[in-house]
Amino acid sequence: MKLRVTAERPGRTGEIIATARRFAAVVIIAVLAAGCAPARAAGPHTITLTLVRHAQSTANASGLIDTSTPGPELTPKGWCQATLAATQLAPNRYDGIYASSMIRTQETATPTAQALGEPVIVLPGLREIEAGQYEGTPEANIPQTYFAAPRRWLQGDRSARIPGSVDGNEFDARFDEAVQHIYDSASQNPVAFSHSAAIMLWVLMNVRNPDPSLLTGKPLPNVGHVVLTGNPSEGWTLTEWDADPPPC
Repeated sequence: MKLRVTAERPGRTGEIIATARRFAAVVIIAVLAAGCAPARAAGPHTITLTLVRHAQSTANASGLIDTSTPGPELTPKGWCQATLAATQLAPNRYDGIYASSMIRTQETATPTAQALGEPVIVLPGLREIEAGQYEGTPEANIPQTYFAAPRRWLQGDRSARIPGSVDGNEFDARFDEAVQHIYDSASQNPVAFSHSAAIMLWVLMNVRNPDPSLLTGKPLPNVGHVVLTGNPSEGWTLTEWDADPPPC
């Protein structure tokens, strides 16, 4: 018996190999595409962000504006407020704890951080808005002095400048940077300890449902807090404005 060898066999073998290679390439591309698809489809995620004003500082007790960095420490009453606030905040099981570069926010955050076993991460962008020429003046005059330019920010004029300090765009950009850092950390339920003017103005400048009357009608007291839901790219919604924390 003769074994017939034709010229077609090597050609068919080549076609089979080429087809297999093309198929493998298609499979690899499909797998890579599938791996990328969820990331594209997921898009921005929603988080719950809690912003807490610091407890009473020695400057608060003196009745004078002090926006210096690192600034004054807490008073004994302030430590009492921070400890009491921790009993209310810790059950929320925050997965990230942040504070400004000022001593009073870091001290206020400490009892909550200890209760949750979490570190306090310092973000300079959370610091108080510098008072400029109003530094050291009475807090009682804030609506007419320190808040004169910020009220214009809420009316759309972010170029208004606190004399000797920042304008609305500069303040908003630096606080935005801090919030973006918090968001990028992948925390779903973070808490950030900041300052009265910084919290109130950034919130009212950035939420979908602002109420500018809150700035002077219901200002945040020591350890007062606000809660937002959303993200930096799609915006934020104000869900809670707690200006009545329990007394210490």
